[in-house]
Amino acid sequence: MTIRVVATTTLTLFISAALVFCVELISRGSLSQTLAFFQQPLRPSWTTVALFALLLIFLDALIGRAYHALFVIAPVVLVLAFIGHQKSLYLGDPLYPADFLYARQIVELLPLLASDRPLAAVAITCGIVAGLVALVAAWKFWRPRAPALSMRGRMARLGIALPLLIFFGSIMDYATYSWVRDRLQIIPMMWDQKENYNNNGFALAFALNVPMAKVVAPSGYSAKAIEAIPQAGPALPVLPAERPDIILVMNESFWDPTRLPGITITPDPIPNVRALQSGHVFSPEFGGMTANVEFEALTGFSNAFLPYGSIPYQQYVRGPVPSLASFLRSEGYDTRAFHPFAGWFWNRTPVYQAFGFEHFMSQETLPQLAARGPLASDAALVEEIIDQADRTSAPLFFFAVTLQNHGPYAPGRYSDATHSVEGEVSEATRGAVISYAEGAADGDRAFARLVEWARQRDRHTIVAMFGDHLPPLGPVYVETGFMEGNVAKRRAPLPQMAVQHETPLVVWSNRSGGVEGIGSISPSFLPLELMKTAGISHPYYTGFLGAMRERYRVVDRNMLVGADDASTPDWSQAKVIDPAIRDFRLLQYDMIFGKHHGAKTFFPQPMPAGMM
Repeated sequence: MTIRVVATTTLTLFISAALVFCVELISRGSLSQTLAFFQQPLRPSWTTVALFALLLIFLDALIGRAYHALFVIAPVVLVLAFIGHQKSLYLGDPLYPADFLYARQIVELLPLLASDRPLAAVAITCGIVAGLVALVAAWKFWRPRAPALSMRGRMARLGIALPLLIFFGSIMDYATYSWVRDRLQIIPMMWDQKENYNNNGFALAFALNVPMAKVVAPSGYSAKAIEAIPQAGPALPVLPAERPDIILVMNESFWDPTRLPGITITPDPIPNVRALQSGHVFSPEFGGMTANVEFEALTGFSNAFLPYGSIPYQQYVRGPVPSLASFLRSEGYDTRAFHPFAGWFWNRTPVYQAFGFEHFMSQETLPQLAARGPLASDAALVEEIIDQADRTSAPLFFFAVTLQNHGPYAPGRYSDATHSVEGEVSEATRGAVISYAEGAADGDRAFARLVEWARQRDRHTIVAMFGDHLPPLGPVYVETGFMEGNVAKRRAPLPQMAVQHETPLVVWSNRSGGVEGIGSISPSFLPLELMKTAGISHPYYTGFLGAMRERYRVVDRNMLVGADDASTPDWSQAKVIDPAIRDFRLLQYDMIFGKHHGAKTFFPQPMPAGMM
């Protein structure tokens, strides 16, 4: 009996170690890094092996046959590891539990991704089919040969595994200190997720991120703390007699591709934006996660104060949240959002309602827009915006998210491309740059059309456009020498961060022309710039954000950049945080998760009727 227990335990540990090794090899994509994970004593590799062994024992007890849990656990964790590796290659971030909130978005984009890499898509599909066939065959082969567990054996396994798994789960809350967790070498590094996954391994880092959807009140949060926040602006909003129309366009992946070194793009893809450019947006994202940039631009709040890897649109917007739309709607504006894709994508339909938009013109409600390439064209979207604006008598606030230049950028995307690329690069890189530049040029021309239309109007009209993030050009960046890897760094010196996160910004008025000298700013400061250009004063959007802008131009989770260009990396880990940043965090928490103590002071206008 003792020999059997020892043999079973040894085999289970061996299977667990092999599975953990495969998971790490797939997720890291490096044999040397995987071996280092197991060899270095200060990493929890063998803790992970023990955890997997407990899971195998627990599930075997439930199934009733030895070693059958492997057929359940192995496919799940290996697929997760593969997805995590692909995400890190494409977006630069590891896989988080919260990512499954937008699984439907990924499925919807699969045809576009497959068209960019058809051979890879075929290989993956064949791999999935072969894996499923192998799994079913192995199950059928092994099940009749595996010994059935007696009731006593099953209870013994449950008695050992279940309490230990429950205990293990209880120590995985990263916000709570655990002596046992420290002894097991599990060190949560939530401020640096790449290092978190590198140090703790894929499985444990993924588990540590499960509680990330929960936002804990900042230290010191109370009604008195909110009341103590200095009020820099007017007590009530002040609007000009002539209320200007405001159109804000967030152009998908809009960027200046002439920044790529070693190549020349002819003609200039973005001459109109270049001529009117006001500054740059310092995007908190790279290659994707558009909704997070959008969240900052519409609310004036910051992702810097939310858990790493979180998606406010998916996780946190569950009721009215103050935004430019809710404020302007309360002042009699017609507020509309435009995006020529499905309304459920990024959860936009309920989020826009919560933000105070009166109408959301999505794929379901827009007329059929002409396509350019595989997606709705920027030109067609702008014509629809102009048509609706011309038929609107009230002052308007229109917010549009374009779609045409969404990645990937397969060579030959446009059969009538007008751009050429000169330089010592591969044909694949040349073709990808041409496809991207063609889409950027279409966005530039669409913006010029919007400006020219506004120029002819009698009504005061403000038009603004910015890119949400750099495009996911991947190997193009490496081959041209723009970046060392396929994705931007989350931590780097400011000059490098700026190059890899800045997108063009234009704020223009048909009364005063283009706004100059905005500099490079976080999207959360866009409401400030729009309200200033419109001649509108507001307790939060020009008061609080104005005072914040005098101190900082970038508020990023990994770096603060002062108005004097001084950078403060890893500011959130400092023992002492600037009181201005502390107040920003407190007020944002109060308005999204808290008791709204600051609503009367900073957002005094009532929420429009009919909002969520």
